[in-house]
Amino acid sequence: MVPALRQAFNAAFTRQRYEQFLADLNSRYPGAIEFRIAETPIFVPKPFAAQLNDVCEHIINLILEPRFKQWTERAIPENDRVAGENDHPHFLVFDFGVCDDGNGGWQPQLIEMQGFASLYGFQAYYPEVLRRHFTIPDTYSQYLNGLDHDSYLSLLRETIVGDCPPEQTILLEIKPHEQKTRIDFYCTQDFLGIVPVCLTELIQEGRQLYYLHPATGKKMPVRRIYNRIIFDELNAAAARLGHNYVDIRQEFNVEWVTHPNWFYRISKFTLPFIHHPFVPPTFFLNELKQPPADLENYVLKPLFSFAGQGVIIDVQPGDLEVKDPQNWILQRKVKYADLIPTPDTPAKAEIRMMYLWKDGAPRPTLAINLARLSKGKMIGVSFNKDKEWVGGSVGFFER
Repeated sequence: MVPALRQAFNAAFTRQRYEQFLADLNSRYPGAIEFRIAETPIFVPKPFAAQLNDVCEHIINLILEPRFKQWTERAIPENDRVAGENDHPHFLVFDFGVCDDGNGGWQPQLIEMQGFASLYGFQAYYPEVLRRHFTIPDTYSQYLNGLDHDSYLSLLRETIVGDCPPEQTILLEIKPHEQKTRIDFYCTQDFLGIVPVCLTELIQEGRQLYYLHPATGKKMPVRRIYNRIIFDELNAAAARLGHNYVDIRQEFNVEWVTHPNWFYRISKFTLPFIHHPFVPPTFFLNELKQPPADLENYVLKPLFSFAGQGVIIDVQPGDLEVKDPQNWILQRKVKYADLIPTPDTPAKAEIRMMYLWKDGAPRPTLAINLARLSKGKMIGVSFNKDKEWVGGSVGFFER
């Protein structure tokens, strides 16, 4: 999207520089990065950033509607509903495909959204390592809304830890040291001083939760939970865990960051409520009077799954005959742009806009971003095997 910077980056790129960058990136937490890191960032000019901001703020206005909780009540499966929900999520992430606008330029199109945390720690670490090995102009940054390294980490701390001592805040996950995103947990621990804790390590005494601090062995009360547990994963792992864990759906004397119910409220379920030029038309399957005449231009998605599981890209009429149509959406396909020239075929891109919403703030703050590059039908590892210039990346936005 910034031709001069793209040409300069590609001309200066060498396999040796990339390998040196990866070695540097992995040196701080050896073996902790299990996903592929792309060869290049994305350079994002101001006009495209303005389009992203416009649609994001439109969605936030919808979330701030007094009736939003009423509209999304059905999104929460009863078996996964957690007590003690708060007024707003602490995290909002919006995934946009970079698409052709039909006039020789680019436009964003919303693909997914989450009221859940993302790689807020890793995205503060990785782009700064990248800068040590490749030339990135000082006028471009991964931080947004005027933030820099220090102000971003300050906002992240206010959002996750608040006024609670770091040792009484935990990052809660299932087997955190086995997760593919564990690099983000370690970065967060370095930046904020909070430790990753497995659900099986929680100790319950009435409505109070405790854990044993790994450095001191002392039993510590838990006041805030930075939640990274997804119920789909928990339900799938229940047998392996032996049911030897606290039922987090109960009412506890804790503050959730963010509360698990928001994972469902702000999700694929929300898409049919959004009407904006940069949001492809989306419908609940049970509300369709008849299938679109051009069904081949739509994608079918289950509401209660994550990481692209169950998505049907090439939809046939028979695919619409599901037993629970209220739990599926039909979303118009978007045409990803062949955006980034690479040594073989061009790469497509998604940009994730990542917001932080600290307690008491009237609106969330756009803070940082991540990007993903693909050469397959979808963004994801299974669609990009044995390909290069694909994987995790970052958008450097023009200041």
